[in-house]
Amino acid sequence: MGVFRRVILPVAWLLVFAIIAVALVKIAFIDGLKSAASQPAPLAEVDIPMVPATRATVTNTVQIKGTVQSDAAEPVRSTSAGSVVKIFVEPGAAVSKGDPLFQVKAERAVTNPQVSKDGTPPKPVYDYLNVLAPGTGTLQSLSTLIDQQVTVGESVGRIDPGTYTVAGSVTAAQQYRLLGKPGPAEIALVGGPAPFQCAEVALRNNASDDGGTGSGGLAGSGGGAGMGVGAALAGPGGGQQEEGSTPTGTLSCAVPADQQVFAGLAATMTVSAGVAADVLTVPLTAVKGSVKDGIVWVSSAAGGAPEERKIQLGLNDGSVVEVVSGLAEGEQVLEFVPGAPAVTDPMMGPGPVTYVQGG
Repeated sequence: MGVFRRVILPVAWLLVFAIIAVALVKIAFIDGLKSAASQPAPLAEVDIPMVPATRATVTNTVQIKGTVQSDAAEPVRSTSAGSVVKIFVEPGAAVSKGDPLFQVKAERAVTNPQVSKDGTPPKPVYDYLNVLAPGTGTLQSLSTLIDQQVTVGESVGRIDPGTYTVAGSVTAAQQYRLLGKPGPAEIALVGGPAPFQCAEVALRNNASDDGGTGSGGLAGSGGGAGMGVGAALAGPGGGQQEEGSTPTGTLSCAVPADQQVFAGLAATMTVSAGVAADVLTVPLTAVKGSVKDGIVWVSSAAGGAPEERKIQLGLNDGSVVEVVSGLAEGEQVLEFVPGAPAVTDPMMGPGPVTYVQGG
């Protein structure tokens, strides 16, 4: 009995524990590996959604950030050559266009002068000419002095018009949307009066002589324009990634005289460039193209890969674009342009999402 308790029983327990350990190792490392290898590796696949071409009203409204700027002073140039004999106004005075600023005495050129009987040359004849204000405003400076000799075209002063312009940079995408002459703008000033209407809207390209900083210029004429979307963010939570974010022009609007503003105030210009009522539309993310022309991918009736199709574009509001021709109402198109950068699904970790074309 003593030998059984001291030798046989402990050895038996060791054998039992050894068998259990071997079984656990087999289950965990051998059978588990075989099961994992027999199953296909998970593949993250997301079907690109299709959207129908539907009818809607497209309001082409563009918002542009800008600032209030003082209009440049207008130079005063002498329109006559001669000697200054009279100054009518002093710097700081208010003047209107056409008001006399100073007077010039100019010797009149005489052809075939008549010599007197005693040989004395005739006395010179002088004309007294007024130099007029070229614009309305405050005479900022006037450098003429009595008896000063001036020449035609010489700059002798400046007139501050006392007017203001709201101006802001526009991107290429915004310019495409404003190819038709921009309509009136609504101006909202930060810390200023209530929003007001501004009728004199002008669009100037940066390629202009003044580098696009001026407030003048007219928009090019033409029909509605569709903004080309070469790349779009697709997937849950994805939005459109607009191309052409580099400023390519300047939109400006003269502030009405009855509005009190100050240079440097930040402003938002909301410009209307057309409305297309009850027209066929698709999302901008579904279109690849440029002005007037675009490409969409239309669902195949046979259930195959979507077919590429060229369409004509009209107005867009930044979200949807008018389809002038090339699509019928109800036709299904890919919501996102194939090959566009995909947004990583946060539920699937940092790896890329694989898109599969299909309905």
